[in-house]
Amino acid sequence: MGSAGTVLSTARRLRSALIVTIVLLLIAALVIHLEHRRQRSENRVLPLMSQVVGIAPNGDRIAVPAETDPSVVDFYPGTRVLTPESAAVLTRTKATAQDVSRAQALAEAQRAWLAAGDRPGRGGPYAEMVENALLDIHTLLLDNGALVAAWAGPWRYVWPRDAAFAAVALIETGHPADALRILEFLQRQQPADGVFEARYRPDESGVPDDRGKQNDGSGWVLWATLELVDSLPPAQAQKALDTLRPMIEASTRGLLNLTDGPGALPPHSQDYWELPMYRLSLGTAAPIALGLRSATSLQTMLGAPATVRATRQRAQRLEKSITDDFGSQGYPRELGGDVSDASISFLLPPFTAAAPPSVVRAWNKAGNGMIRAAGGLAPGVGWPNDGISWTPPTALYALTAASVGDRAQANHWLTWLRDHRTAFGAIPEKLLSTGAPAYPAPLAWSDALVVMAVARI
Repeated sequence: MGSAGTVLSTARRLRSALIVTIVLLLIAALVIHLEHRRQRSENRVLPLMSQVVGIAPNGDRIAVPAETDPSVVDFYPGTRVLTPESAAVLTRTKATAQDVSRAQALAEAQRAWLAAGDRPGRGGPYAEMVENALLDIHTLLLDNGALVAAWAGPWRYVWPRDAAFAAVALIETGHPADALRILEFLQRQQPADGVFEARYRPDESGVPDDRGKQNDGSGWVLWATLELVDSLPPAQAQKALDTLRPMIEASTRGLLNLTDGPGALPPHSQDYWELPMYRLSLGTAAPIALGLRSATSLQTMLGAPATVRATRQRAQRLEKSITDDFGSQGYPRELGGDVSDASISFLLPPFTAAAPPSVVRAWNKAGNGMIRAAGGLAPGVGWPNDGISWTPPTALYALTAASVGDRAQANHWLTWLRDHRTAFGAIPEKLLSTGAPAYPAPLAWSDALVVMAVARI
């Protein structure tokens, strides 16, 4: 019995050891699998959809594909106008003598447009980037005032937010007539309730899908409208006010309706993340507060004292709620959340008159948490850790840094953006973990933010 017991005990020990070994091997395999998944997620690969957008001799826009050899594409100097030969290569057609005269006229017009305005940073390290950004905005602005976000299909729409930023960049560089065209386009699309849809077709045939409203749009449009009016001499300012009055009135009503609740907090909606939201985000609340402040100034100019009182009081209530409800939690992305995103910039200059130290600290903390592999920023701390840097939040941080007097940080982000463009000097929407550009280039919102940032350093 003693010998049999010993054998049985040994067998049990061996079986236990085997089970432990198998479990350890399974754990090791799981760890290896998860590490591989983590590495893959940190190095997501996305295509570059276009290197730049050029203007053909007939005025059409042509996206230069990623696979195109840059040596076969030429632009007239100082423009985004393609030479007839390059346009012919891209469209697989033949250039004609008439194409030459048309292309030269377009090139002369675009050079004259650029020369008629201001170019921030001229003679400095960002001069060429700013010039290309302005040319790209001009190229993405269509004759009817539609400012498309980019030329690749899914981006060839007009987002009120992106268009408003482009309008402000044009205002600040001496192109108010173009900014007015952008705002007039938006006015023609605005629904009766004053709250803009997420995006619109550039041919003015309505919305492309059922994405729904993004409540920040009316706030951005009122901000851009005030920037335009403030930039003009009195007679022109009055004319712009008269022209845009329907949009001013509708947007004001829309924001007052959205904030007609406890603490003046608006309902949740999609924001610049373009994702479904189930709680109010700072990216919606802050632009609405900006819009109400802008409406107060615009309604004062329009001589509407009752509306002025309503918008001023509503803005104050909303700002207090943002400070109390978001600020007490460290200014998270969404109410009740615990991580921040780039929208905290909307609580700082140039969108506000002051830079509260508590907001600046939260803004810096959020920026540190958004850094990705290639050195740029993700949209937020809670954004998937896929290794992708996005140029809009990176450029937004450059603008905010320049506006609060943090020149070192502004130069850091602007230098990074300058050094991570396509072969044609266009700013892409994204950068891979390797630093390679991805998705469409150029992106109008990033162009506008860069122009505005350089103007402030």
